[in-house]
Parts: sequence; C-alpha cells; structure tokens
Amino acid sequence: MSRKADAVIIGAGVIGAAIAYELTQKGYKTLNIDKLPAAGYGPTSASCAIVRAHYSSWDGVAMAYEGFYYWKDWADYLGVEDESGLAKYMNCGTLLLESGTGHHEKVLRHYRDIGVEFEEWTTEQLRERMPIFDTHAFYPPKRPDDPHFWDQSERELPGAVYTPGSGYVNDPQLASHNLQRAAEARGGEFLFRAIVTDVRRDNGRVKGVTLADGLEIDAPIVVNVAGPHSDIVNEMAGATEGMNVRTKPLRHEVHHVPAPPDFDYDSNGLHCSDGDTGIYFRPESGNHILIGSEDPDCDDRHWVENTDDYDRHVTEKQWEAQVYRLARRIPSLPIPNERKGVVDLYDCSDDWIPIYDKSDVDGWYMAIGTSGNQFKNAPVVGHVMAELIDRVENGHDHDADPVKVKCRYTGLDLDMGFYSRKRQINPDSSFSVNG
Repeated sequence: MSRKADAVIIGAGVIGAAIAYELTQKGYKTLNIDKLPAAGYGPTSASCAIVRAHYSSWDGVAMAYEGFYYWKDWADYLGVEDESGLAKYMNCGTLLLESGTGHHEKVLRHYRDIGVEFEEWTTEQLRERMPIFDTHAFYPPKRPDDPHFWDQSERELPGAVYTPGSGYVNDPQLASHNLQRAAEARGGEFLFRAIVTDVRRDNGRVKGVTLADGLEIDAPIVVNVAGPHSDIVNEMAGATEGMNVRTKPLRHEVHHVPAPPDFDYDSNGLHCSDGDTGIYFRPESGNHILIGSEDPDCDDRHWVENTDDYDRHVTEKQWEAQVYRLARRIPSLPIPNERKGVVDLYDCSDDWIPIYDKSDVDGWYMAIGTSGNQFKNAPVVGHVMAELIDRVENGHDHDADPVKVKCRYTGLDLDMGFYSRKRQINPDSSFSVNG
C-alpha cells in the first residue's frame, strides 16, 4: 500500500489548503492529509475570520495589508467555480479604539510607512459614527467579579483609528473549500479521515509519511500545517531540533449575542478591537454580534495537553466576562439568558507570531502557530510558503540568507526571516489575538 506526491501537506484548514493551491500553481503534485472529514472543518471553522491590519510589527502589518486584496479579489484569485459557492468578503471596516495599551501608536507608524488607508477619529466622531458606544475609558480590562468592574469612568477614549479596507469573511470553512477546489483544478489531491502516525526519514531528509491504516505516502517534501497538533507532528518528524520557538494549544471561546434592537449592527456595525476592555467584536448575520477575547492579563489561559480531549462547552465564567465587557462598551446590549458560542483550540507560538519556515530536517517545512490571528493571511501564507519551499528545494540557504518574497498586490517585500523558527522571542508582539 503506497502512493507518491511531490509534497504532502499535513492539514487541510484554510492555510493548508492555500499552500496546496499555491504549490500546484508552481507545478507540484500536492496531497493534503487531514484527520477530519472536510477542508476547514477544524479550528478554521470556529474562526471569526476577521481581516484587519493592526499589528505591532511592520512585518505583521505588511502581510495583513496584502491579504486585504486577496479577499477583495477572491473569485479572480481562485479562477475556478465551486459547487458550494464562494465565500464573501464583508468589507465593513475596522475600528481600533485608542486605549491605555498605546497599541494604536505603534500601528499608526506602520500604517503610514506601508501605505495602509486609515482615518483617525476623534472622540466626538466616534460618538457620532457609533452612537451605541459608551466612549468612556475602562482600561485596564477587568473581570466581572472585580469590585470596580462596573465603576463609571470619568475618562474618555482619546479617539479611534478606522481602516476602511478591513472586515471579515462570512464563511471560513467555505473559504477553505474554495481553496481545495482551486488546488484540485490544478492537480492537487485531498485525503480526509486520515491520520499520520509516522514520518519516515532517510539520511536526514524526509522520505514520506505513514497513515494509521498502513498506507505509505512517499514525498520529498512534507509541510506541517497541523494546527493545534503541530508540535506533536514536529516531534514525530524529529524536527524540533534548532527551534527557539515552539507551539502549544490554547483553549478559546467566542460568544454570540443579539445586537441592540434599535441599531442595525449587521448593516451599520463594524469590526472593533477594544483593548480598553480586552475584547474584539464584529457583526454577524441576523443583527447579532460575535465577541472574542484579546487575552487580557486578568484572564486565565487554558493550555491544553490533550488536543483530542478538552472541554468544548461554553463556560459561564468566560461568557460573562466577554459579554459583560461588551455591555460596558454598548450599554444597550441585550443580555440573553442562553449562552451561545463556540469553543476550539488555538495553535499558539511562544510569542504569538507564526512560524513559516523550513526545519533542520531537509524537506520538512512548517506553517504553524497560526491560530487566533492568521486566518486573514491564509492566501498570502500560501504564496510565501510556496516561494520559500521552491527556493530552498532549489538550493537556497534560507537560514543564512532569509527568503524575501514580493507581494502580488502591494509590491511590498516580505522578509521570511521574521517568521523563523530560530528567532528570539519577540517582546513586541502583543495584541495578536483578533479573530
């Protein structure tokens, strides 16, 4: 029992599917392997799928800004039909509230340097544009059991930064399926309900993978895009040597509430990053709002040891924390009796910056540490990973001379050394969690 491919991709989430599509465009015969029954069926399907550019690093902003154009150009970028339809880009814009974090000051420097379109709103403009918002400052974020949680602040937010090019993708799983169909149209294949149990090597180079049913797949290139299982898969391949940055799974909740009945948030709302209260939120169909956490220091982080056995139920404690924080910003928010939301795992690196890199095992590549903030970058990651893989396989020494990739739309040069497994932990990578 055996088969062959030019490149095996472990994982068929949105990033795994994007890498397949880009590699097939370079002539590689790809095979995506996923334990789940369909593309984008895992953590991708639980993503808020937010498309925004406010990162604390130049590299983060540059990659995200490039991503805007892929989503706006989605049908032409794919170039194929999908019997399930195409995911839609909801270009509602993003509001970054100017809070006590000072995050917006770093962001604005990068916006100006890169050329991201933005507007600076005063407090008065914020009240005018979003009349349901309470514009008082509540920083630092607190939990509802804090005795000062409901204190009325006398301070007001200085203002906000609005990026009109931002938004969200309405169906993240469908976006993954779209990429699957685009890859298949160019010769890529997908194998679902399949579990990798062994990575075979020969003289320091990857030789292929073996599945739980005994099938051996020979391939000189294997790409680890296994999401929350990424570190386990790296260990299976003996690929953790030389890594200064590792990944581990984090349990996260996203909650779903109705918007105020007198404001059409579905049509007139926007994605908002509210570091002042420690949440982000965006419109959802049916005049609802999705709420996620920006992981403020006052919240516990629940790292998961067993990625196949964790609490998948919305907890009262975190639901109240996130919903009540939104009620501070939107006082007219109805508080439902029933708790609704989704729970899944993020694949987090030690500094919240992904690893897009080769490894010390020849032929073994990684696109990991991506959960919680990289959905928006999936098509860009597909492009840069395909470039990196192709150049390294043709003799380029990426560790000595990091690959530079020119963006298709913006023309910016992305330095892939920023995402190296050998980098030092980046102390300036806060506020990466947002969708």
